[in-house]
Amino acid sequence: MEYRYQSEKLSAARRSLMLPHSSGEALSIADALHNCQMAFHRLEDSRLDDNEARLVRKIKTFMDTSELDDPNGEGTYVVKARALSNAQKLDLTNSIDELASSFNLKFWQDDKGQTEPAIV
Repeated sequence: MEYRYQSEKLSAARRSLMLPHSSGEALSIADALHNCQMAFHRLEDSRLDDNEARLVRKIKTFMDTSELDDPNGEGTYVVKARALSNAQKLDLTNSIDELASSFNLKFWQDDKGQTEPAIV
C-alpha cells in the first residue's frame, strides 16, 4: 500500500518524542530524526500535497548535520539534538506529528476516499 512505510516510520518518530525520554531527550530526538531519514528514503516528493512537501522540507532542515562536528563519536543527530532550542524542538515535534498524521490518513484511506480509524 502507498505510504505504509512512511506512516510506520513517522509514527515511530512521533513515539520517540513522547515523554518520558527513557534514553534522554537528545537520544530520543536523534532516534526521531533517524526514523524521518528512513521515511524520506525513496519518498516521491512529486506525490505530496503542498503542506506535506513543506513539512518534509522543514524536517529535512532539522536533519541537516553538514555543518556539525562529532568529536566524541556520539552521532551527528545527537549533536544536532543537543544544539536545538526549545522552540526548535517544539517546531520539529509538531512537524513530525502533523506529517505522521497526514501519511497515516493516506495509508488508511480506501479507494472511495473513506477512512478507517488507525491506531498509531
